[in-house]
Amino acid sequence: MSDWRVRRAKRFKAEINVVPYIDVMLVLLIIFMVSAPLIAPSVVNLPSVGSRTTQPAERPVELVIDKAGVIVEAVDRETSKPLGSTRIEEIASRVLSLQSKAEKPVVISADKDVRYEAVLKVMDELQRKGVKRVGLSVKPAS
Repeated sequence: MSDWRVRRAKRFKAEINVVPYIDVMLVLLIIFMVSAPLIAPSVVNLPSVGSRTTQPAERPVELVIDKAGVIVEAVDRETSKPLGSTRIEEIASRVLSLQSKAEKPVVISADKDVRYEAVLKVMDELQRKGVKRVGLSVKPAS
């Protein structure tokens, strides 16, 4: 009987220690997370900057929108003359007639309190009429 007790006491635990495996997996995870952006090709094909000739700056048509969302001024900055209308349909048609070989840019200067919807309506109408270069004027942070 004493042999039986001795044999039973010498039995080994048959469990796998998983802590080292978890450590290795976490290290591999960190390595893959760091190296993945370096291996993946870029999705965006950015233009290269070189000694390109600069085009003469074309002065834009500026549309000024007040707090109420109304176009109060539309000026062709190239000639510094008002376009004579504050209706967006007429302004878009006038901008198209002003466009020569290059597309004439339009800059929208809106009051900071104007509703986003009013600016979108102006941009949408310009796009419907075929004006391709539309920008927003902002005041630089001081």
